Amino acid sequence: MNADPRLILREDELDLGLELILLAETAIWLEVDAALAAESDGLNRSHWRALFLIRRRPGLGVLDLAALTGLSKQSASKTLGELEHAGLADKPRGDLDGRRKGAVLTLAGETLEARIAERLRARIAGAYRAGGAEAVLGARKVLAAVAGPRLTGRREG
Repeated sequence: MNADPRLILREDELDLGLELILLAETAIWLEVDAALAAESDGLNRSHWRALFLIRRRPGLGVLDLAALTGLSKQSASKTLGELEHAGLADKPRGDLDGRRKGAVLTLAGETLEARIAERLRARIAGAYRAGGAEAVLGARKVLAAVAGPRLTGRREG
């Protein structure tokens, strides 16, 4: 991605961008929290984030989840274990040597993740509509640049 050398941003403009990202993150997590509260399964944000990422990247392992989310390996392992225990994810054994493969969602996990993601998709769709068609690509470029190397190997679709 080539940066436009003509683009000069003042500190207050950059601070506004940071503030908007933080407030958008809060809005998303409040939506997730409300959806999880309705489920009353004792699940938290880390669980939903793992469900979402497993849906987007089937076969996700503990190390991958830790790298994508910033969780420690121990926390990522605990989160995946709790999802398995709740019947929302599974780490099937491999065909050749019996070692466990990365996580996949169970039908219950797919259903829960879909209910929560639908709420978030509605919020994102409204935001994209408010920004206009030309803003969608720009927003994706900005967020992808902020996300940085975490997008490596990102699955399309």
